[in-house]
Amino acid sequence: MGEPNNNTYGQILKSTTLVGGSQVINILLGIVRTKFLAVLLGPGGFGLMGMYSALLGTVGTFAGMGIGSSGVRQIAEAAGTGDEQKIARTIITLRRTVIVTGLLGMLLTIIFCVPLSKLTFGTDQYAIPIAILSVTLLLGSISGGQTALIQGMRRITDIARLSVLGAFFGTVLSIPMIYLWGREGIVPFLVTVSAMTILTSWWYARKIPVARVNLSFKETLKEAKGLLTLGLVFMATGLMTAAVMYLIRILIIRKLGMDSVGLYQSAATLSSLYIGVILGAMGMDFYPRLTSVAKDNDACNRMVNEQTEVGLLVATPGILATLTFAPLVIHIFYAASFIPAYDILRWQILGVFLRVVSWPLGFVLLAKGKGRIYFILELAWNFIHVTLVLLGIYFFGLVGTGIAFFILYLFVTIMIYVVIQNISEFHWSSVNLKMITAFSFFIAAVFLMPIFLPQNLALAINIATIIGVSAYCLRKIYQLVGPQWFSDFLNELKNSMGLNKTK
Repeated sequence: MGEPNNNTYGQILKSTTLVGGSQVINILLGIVRTKFLAVLLGPGGFGLMGMYSALLGTVGTFAGMGIGSSGVRQIAEAAGTGDEQKIARTIITLRRTVIVTGLLGMLLTIIFCVPLSKLTFGTDQYAIPIAILSVTLLLGSISGGQTALIQGMRRITDIARLSVLGAFFGTVLSIPMIYLWGREGIVPFLVTVSAMTILTSWWYARKIPVARVNLSFKETLKEAKGLLTLGLVFMATGLMTAAVMYLIRILIIRKLGMDSVGLYQSAATLSSLYIGVILGAMGMDFYPRLTSVAKDNDACNRMVNEQTEVGLLVATPGILATLTFAPLVIHIFYAASFIPAYDILRWQILGVFLRVVSWPLGFVLLAKGKGRIYFILELAWNFIHVTLVLLGIYFFGLVGTGIAFFILYLFVTIMIYVVIQNISEFHWSSVNLKMITAFSFFIAAVFLMPIFLPQNLALAINIATIIGVSAYCLRKIYQLVGPQWFSDFLNELKNSMGLNKTK
């Protein structure tokens, strides 16, 4: 295989920038939305909304059968062949399947709304809201299928646009509901957000040309086997993860109360806020690209190292900044009553860094279709997570949930590296090993400074560390992609926004 070049790094940075730019706008909208909800609802109301989301996520994952995730792989694989008929058959099958799975999820939720309410809240008084929220499962399934189509075809710009529009309309239309109705507005709020998501995803999905093919019901079932084979693995692993998140919240409610769920939810949201930009870019562009070279171990390994390098350079300054300014971030996003989430957030941020390191490796299993290994690893990690949370709450209270998250990703990073090494003879490049070591040192130092030094001195040292590391990362990125990349990217961005004048 040839050596990596500016074009490959440029492609990674381009997708990260596009997806990241849309996420930044989403974050700004999220600041307004989350601040508004936190002030009006308080930790208890915020925790209630988190419980609804966790419950519906669990049911939706079960009913969805992993079709949205496997759909990305199937469409990317079909698109790689250049066969218009095959692409069309895959798209039509995906569209029909997500409608069926969405209806299944909605019906299951309506039928079992009473036991779900009792299991979650210990009472049946939330049964009707849960039944109403079942419609979000249908809307989410259809929207997920449309997004999988756009992602599989690697239309990254459209992904970025629909993400921004969905967040914008969801915020503008839903905030008045909480203002007028308080906690009673949570259900309409969640339904409205789902409706806006399906509307924006449909708008961009319709732009993808699909060849005319006649596909009977029997043929659809036959085509759907490909989606279901890997999709069921996604479903099982996704269900485990959603169920674990759901179980953790129930454990917190039972042992520490509803307010503690709100604090945990706020810390979890903030810890994944910035990193969602990087991980989102990996999912949107890296996964389809990796799938196209899945049979070539050398190409896979090179691509993983490139993605890891860019991910570390982009993520680390934000991770250091979040650690340093966590109390201020909590004030901006939430309210003074959420300050106890600070200690949870600090530990979770340490785990987030390890997510950046390990995340690209996980895509190798998906790209190569190693569903059984992927399932076994997810089963092990979820078991470890629940065990660590139980121990963490017992010994450290709510802060123990953050410590558990950090220790979990120590296990994840080691395990996934060993597995991928055996599958594709993967090794981190010397550049990545040096960066992982150096960045780990700086993150540990920023984490420990407020504990051992006076507040102002610790803040000054941490800010200096952020500036130094950020300067290094920017310089390194510039060297990887070259000056021409920035010029080309800006011109492309202006063209997409209609800012460049043409004669």
